[in-house]
Amino acid sequence: MFYIYIIQSDKDKGLYIGRTNNLERRLSEHNNGRVSSTKSRRPFKILEITKTDSEKDSVVIEKEHKKGYKREKIKKKYNIGGFA
Repeated sequence: MFYIYIIQSDKDKGLYIGRTNNLERRLSEHNNGRVSSTKSRRPFKILEITKTDSEKDSVVIEKEHKKGYKREKIKKKYNIGGFA
């Protein structure tokens, strides 16, 4: 099982989109400062989790979520960055 996750920083309200095969471990790494790109932005809360059966599918979905239009759709869904 693979997971695509969207987390939000409680500190700056920014998003982080990632993928993993061990969700519990990965979220712990984010919140314990063991991920350099999110270390200064913790703590994080989970906004969304998508499960897939294959790593290949998880890569495709993660890339899709990180595209500009999809990222804006996610921000709008969670009312981030001035979206109403």
